[in-house]
Amino acid sequence: MDIENSKAQMRKGVLEFCILSVLSGGEKYPSDIIDELKEAQLLIVEGTLYPLLTRLKNEGLLTYRWVESSSGPPRKYFTLTDSGKNFLSELEKAYNQLSEAVKKILNKTL
Repeated sequence: MDIENSKAQMRKGVLEFCILSVLSGGEKYPSDIIDELKEAQLLIVEGTLYPLLTRLKNEGLLTYRWVESSSGPPRKYFTLTDSGKNFLSELEKAYNQLSEAVKKILNKTL
């Protein structure tokens, strides 16, 4: 069995939650999101982030605004909608429950 594939699947499972969590801190440009995730050692590339942002926007969880840039084309800044904030709150509850369940299992086997 490929451990790297299993680790990648685990990261994918929490990526949406982490992106929404980063955006809960306020409006962000995609490279800022990538930087925050990298700082937390959750590596992500633009080719993964942009489709996720688009899907989350299409689901009504995010919105964006264009901001003129002095050094190139306008930039798209993303922020959570009220629905996004509610969704994030539910994800956080689900993550905490899952995390506690996993801890209980690990503590029994260690």
